[in-house]
Amino acid sequence: MNLKDCYTAFGGDYEEVMTRLRLEKTVTKFLLKFSEDKSFFMFIEAFARKDYDEALRFIHMLKGICQNLSFTRLYECSSQITKACREGDYQSVEKHLPQLSKLYDQQIAAIKAYQRLGDFCK
Repeated sequence: MNLKDCYTAFGGDYEEVMTRLRLEKTVTKFLLKFSEDKSFFMFIEAFARKDYDEALRFIHMLKGICQNLSFTRLYECSSQITKACREGDYQSVEKHLPQLSKLYDQQIAAIKAYQRLGDFCK
């Protein structure tokens, strides 16, 4: 599996991220760091506690990371949730949580496969 295959697996935009970060080594560095990022889990926990200010902070953080790394599908979903949080539409947030979790899990699975099967230098 190469980096482009990994991006295809999770619905990212390989060409866009390469335009932004230029080197596969740089993209790989941040891709692997993403799997250590806790903003997804912090969002889920804050939302479950009904701490909507913190939930907004963490989903906005996740959205930004996804945008910067061209994680297109996860970005689009986190963007919808960010908008709903800002508007206080927590029913809409609840409605999107299963999709967010599914996309996040797919993202992490693709990154782990890339770590196992990838031909890259860390």
